Amino acid sequence: MTFPVQRNEFSKDEENNAHFLFRFYIYQKERFPIFGHGLLVAAFSFSAVSYSRICRGSTGFVDWKIFATGIFTTVTLFFLVRIFDEFKDAEDDAKYRKTLPVPRGLVSFRELMIMGVIVTVAQLLLNLFFFPKMLLIYAVIIGYLLLMGKEFFISDWLKKHQFWYITSHMFIIPLIDIYASGLDWLLANAKAPAGLFFFFAVSYMNGIVLEIGRKIRTPEKEFEGVLTYTSMLGINKAIWLWVFILIITLVLSIAASVFAGYGKTAFIVLGTIFVLCVIPAFLFLEKRTEKLSKIIEYASAFWTLAMYLTLGGGPMISKLLFE
Repeated sequence: MTFPVQRNEFSKDEENNAHFLFRFYIYQKERFPIFGHGLLVAAFSFSAVSYSRICRGSTGFVDWKIFATGIFTTVTLFFLVRIFDEFKDAEDDAKYRKTLPVPRGLVSFRELMIMGVIVTVAQLLLNLFFFPKMLLIYAVIIGYLLLMGKEFFISDWLKKHQFWYITSHMFIIPLIDIYASGLDWLLANAKAPAGLFFFFAVSYMNGIVLEIGRKIRTPEKEFEGVLTYTSMLGINKAIWLWVFILIITLVLSIAASVFAGYGKTAFIVLGTIFVLCVIPAFLFLEKRTEKLSKIIEYASAFWTLAMYLTLGGGPMISKLLFE
């Protein structure tokens, strides 16, 4: 396997010639902010475990060694998704997105591959040591990730059918969710609670909320070769699609709340979150500014985090503190 050296007019010698740790710091800041993504994935994992335990009527939380290992695995699994995407999108990035770290030579494909191997070995060893039972789910996730990396061997078709491209790739999220929740029910030798189906569905739809929300742009921010939903559908249709996905996710989250036995308070919280998130969308329809498009992106992240905390994290924290 050859790894061509990436350089272009946006390359900066002072960055590209720096120590790897400094270059990786810049890379993660631009492509996988460890603090921001880590916080979101930690909430995702904590909520999945919490929701499972609440649905099963279990008291307390899982052992923190188990949870810490699980968080490391889930965060680094999403990091592997990012690395796979760098290889998968290499041609388009080099042609249309030259300011990104890889096309401008900040990190090389060889370095990315080495990081991916190190992360995978660490995941395998930790899971093998702490809970070998989880390796089957882990293997399914890695298998699906490999298929994603090859675009399921139908790359050209998927590029022409964006709906199927997005819906097929988003399955990686509930798969990782199954792993996270399995830290409870699987390790406890229990049957997975029925309510998890709706929790996984919320996770899947949250991924689509994030995907659409970060690709809503003003006309002056559209660029050739950079796929956005506003360029594909137009601003009005893109906004209404995002709102429609929020509504579906809201309905699924209410169903998940019912299975967990939450009361009216949860429904009020979920409804309030929905209203807060759709406000910038309607404002964007009236005044199409770059600032409002960024607020929609932030609202997507807030929505996702709020969904997880409302369905699992918040109720579990309340139980741990007050019961």
